[in-house]
Amino acid sequence: MSNPTTQPEPWLRRYRLVILAALVSAVGAVAATALLVNISERKQEARNPFYRVVELDDTIEDPAVWGKNFPLQYDDYKRTVDQVRTKYGGSEAVPRTPTSVDPRSVVAQSRIEEDPRLKTMWAGYAFAVDFREERGHAYMLDDQTFTERQHVTKQPGTCMHCHGSVFLPYKKLGDGDLIKGFEKMNQMPYVEARKLVDHPVACIDCHEPKTMALRVTRPGFIEGMRALKAGQGVPDYDVNAQATRQEMRSYVCGQCHVEYYFKGPEKRLTYPWAKGLNIDGIMAYYEENGHKDWVHAETGAPALKAQHPEFEMYNQGIHARSGVACADCHMAYKREGAMKISDHHVRSPLLNISRACQTCHKWSEEELKGRVETIQDRHHKLRNTAMDALVDLIQDIKERKLAGATDLQLAEARGFQRKAQFYLDFVEAENSNGFHAPQEAARILGDSINFSRLGQNALRKQSAPPPTEAHKAE
Repeated sequence: MSNPTTQPEPWLRRYRLVILAALVSAVGAVAATALLVNISERKQEARNPFYRVVELDDTIEDPAVWGKNFPLQYDDYKRTVDQVRTKYGGSEAVPRTPTSVDPRSVVAQSRIEEDPRLKTMWAGYAFAVDFREERGHAYMLDDQTFTERQHVTKQPGTCMHCHGSVFLPYKKLGDGDLIKGFEKMNQMPYVEARKLVDHPVACIDCHEPKTMALRVTRPGFIEGMRALKAGQGVPDYDVNAQATRQEMRSYVCGQCHVEYYFKGPEKRLTYPWAKGLNIDGIMAYYEENGHKDWVHAETGAPALKAQHPEFEMYNQGIHARSGVACADCHMAYKREGAMKISDHHVRSPLLNISRACQTCHKWSEEELKGRVETIQDRHHKLRNTAMDALVDLIQDIKERKLAGATDLQLAEARGFQRKAQFYLDFVEAENSNGFHAPQEAARILGDSINFSRLGQNALRKQSAPPPTEAHKAE
């Protein structure tokens, strides 16, 4: 007699097991196929880092066109509009009312309002009128075009070298010759040169359009490196032919983030590197050729304005000595699918610690940020001491000048003022707040403080009473 509650017949259990096994096999096959397809797609991505949607050449400067082939990099490039402040750097978006001469509705905060001592250091120079925190590459052309400095001095077309995409305009001006176009634009008024430039720094300025290889397109850097290498015994250096790929990952940034001056009546942009890249070599270069940017309005000193010598300071630091390039930290590699690309959202590494720092330094983000800010805290304190010392020297020279001291009597003190403020300005104008080369920055600020002290001593000697007969006998 059969029991209705007992297990199914054996044949039915076998049937169910067969069905279950078939389903598991089917699901496994689908999953394995999907995985293989995904792997294949990733490998294909890795083999094809971009799809050629448009043909690029040296006549196309619009980054939006380049972005059709490189949409990921272009998206990053567009993000340089961001305004984010770190403890000592970056910028805040300050609203302003647009006018007919300046359509900007947002600017960065004013540095000279934050620290009026800068006005004293630059008295009589355009930077004492308008100087703001630097913003991202997206703003570099507009901020140069609309700064109030344009209204107090006639800036030459030379300025365009580092504030716009000039590769194609130089080529057009020079009938295909980059250097001739550079020389022509240098001698133009800024307002005329501005009409020839449409974009801030763009893809064409750093990349060869067929191969995407890095290249240097700025004549100032090409000639500066040639002078530097000649001083090291390497004649006729060609940066685009002789630099390594890793060197190029710093050189493309060094095209503009440097110290420079306008040489002679033709306003030729010149990087003062013939005696070396550090400040002592640069100061020796200026002392030898007697260059001055302006005469200080309060003291009469022949003064120098440091520009933005990030490349020079970086070269004095441990990262450069270790072979780390600018792009390693400011354009850190990242993964997009199977592709490894440079982040073209160029910014402070402090805003991207995980990829910019932790690739090499195995510490927490909090620990690494703390280390950087400790360096910058100490740098800022020493910078303030140097600034106070310089302002004291300027005040002393100013008082002595008002009291009737002659140019001859003031010459030595003015010479020390020239050195003290250039050394101070060299680290003040540099964007890392001491981080690129902390020991070198501290050494430079120490020298600046000493120059201010020596300047005050020079004034003291001028006011000392003539030696008596008794003193002479001693």
